[in-house]
Amino acid sequence: MGAAAELLAQMNGQGAIPRHVAIIMDGNGRWARERLLPRPVGHREGMKSVRAVVEAAIEAKIEVLSLFAFSQENWQRPAGEVSALMSLLEEYIQKEARELHERGVRVVFLGDLDRLGPVQRRAVDGVMSLTAANRTLVLNLFISYGSRAELVRAARLIAEDVAAGRLAPEQVDEAAISARLFTADCPDPDLLIRTSGEMRISNFLLWQVAYTELVISPVLWPDFGRTELFQAIVDYQSRDRRFGRVSA
Repeated sequence: MGAAAELLAQMNGQGAIPRHVAIIMDGNGRWARERLLPRPVGHREGMKSVRAVVEAAIEAKIEVLSLFAFSQENWQRPAGEVSALMSLLEEYIQKEARELHERGVRVVFLGDLDRLGPVQRRAVDGVMSLTAANRTLVLNLFISYGSRAELVRAARLIAEDVAAGRLAPEQVDEAAISARLFTADCPDPDLLIRTSGEMRISNFLLWQVAYTELVISPVLWPDFGRTELFQAIVDYQSRDRRFGRVSA
């Protein structure tokens, strides 16, 4: 029995599987640099890890998998790298859309999608439409996303509703904010994994991860796969999640 299979058996025998796992996919550039390769090669290798982790999430019966693919700040990277990333996005959808659909994955892109080029936007809208009725796994892909911008957007929507008389000021509570986030239809993440060993949340799901368990993996994203995901879940299962309360 391989390491991943052993970890899967351990997971299934020792506790609850997290409903929602979020991952900050980090380390593509470093992976390429360590091999004296161009950064786009690292991003392409990272695309293979996306496939592996999606397959592993289905195997583990995770309900929601959220992947931080491209931040708002990433638009400031060199134009050539941004162009390569947008081409990879289109390529990923072309290669994976049918299989994701056949495996029951519902693909959802979240973020400021209006900044995408017309070709990428058509591809994104197409795969979301194709997979909209699927129920095996929700795959949230965060593109052109920043959590502070998401919170500003939620505040603006609340202000508009109050100004229009659709919402009273005293009705503005945590539920009102959560309902206006991109993730309104999903439970908050139970587990947030960051690869490459960096100790930052990097403006990802700041509201949603208030009580999320964190696992920092030293593994660079192109080397992260089934075994690493299952190990993170085993680590998660060993935690005592108190949500601010005291254990009995």
